[in-house]
Amino acid sequence: MTIPRRRFLQLAVGGAAIPLVAQGARAQTYPTRPVHIVVGFAPGGSTDIAARLIGQWLSERLGQSFVIENRPGAGTNLAVEAVVRAPPDGYTLLLASSANTINATLYQKLNFNFIRDITPVASITRQPQMMLANPSFPAKTFLESVAYAKANPGKITIASAGNGSISHLAGELLKMTVGIDLVHVPYRGAGPALTDLLAGHVQVSFAGIAGAIEHARTGQLRALAVTTTARSDALPDVPPVSDFVPGYEAVSLFGIGAPRNTPADIVDKLNREINAALADPAVGARIADLGGTVLAGSPAEFGKLLADETEKWGKVIRAANIKQE
Repeated sequence: MTIPRRRFLQLAVGGAAIPLVAQGARAQTYPTRPVHIVVGFAPGGSTDIAARLIGQWLSERLGQSFVIENRPGAGTNLAVEAVVRAPPDGYTLLLASSANTINATLYQKLNFNFIRDITPVASITRQPQMMLANPSFPAKTFLESVAYAKANPGKITIASAGNGSISHLAGELLKMTVGIDLVHVPYRGAGPALTDLLAGHVQVSFAGIAGAIEHARTGQLRALAVTTTARSDALPDVPPVSDFVPGYEAVSLFGIGAPRNTPADIVDKLNREINAALADPAVGARIADLGGTVLAGSPAEFGKLLADETEKWGKVIRAANIKQE
């Protein structure tokens, strides 16, 4: 049977439209069951709090539970691998963070490629590190601390949350850019590092603002600088390192990722809802309470940010010859 040309074109156009209709219907109905957000850290930290904040918003807006699933271990790599292996259907998401961009270089053998295998969905927040000193440390300001370090090479101890952590790399980046020699003392987490800094067992440290801000506000620790390129609203009297070292920045990034090949309509729907959350004053205030700033944007913008951070920290890791412990 010969089909008239006009009828053939009608059928062809209609057939091509079927996938678009199906995608639109899928985006409208998603999610139809609980969604899991996998977090590579234990409950209670700033990463976990960011996941729960966004998860609660999405649950209320989309009518399904967004369950936070904590999978700490192997420097967040266990969590990433779980998401990479999950079906790309929007029901398993990752709380992506700076740790993932660091691990891409720090770990020589991974069962995944973070940039290739995780689809960026939406950025949430950036949080600065603080450069902190025990009150007994002779230097009272950032510039004084640099001068003191140059006068006492190899004699100042700097604590971090662990080898290859953002607090470690913030210190390494400072050492490279200003030419000072500090003795790195890694701990198993930010808590133990802060405990020893408070006790005076180490002299200085970089630490996430969310976990250390009260120590700075009460004077238990001296805040010398923050690591964003602008002052933090949470500590407006503390200057950024970049005031003295142009271009210096070392921040913790948080956002949502999904398995590679997750449908674009689902990614776009999640992105719209997360950006709506970030525009809500109550959510913004909670992020500010944690010392962070809202970081809204498109999936492509988040992807570029992750790629840029991966390249940046890769250079620091190679230059400082940092090895996985």
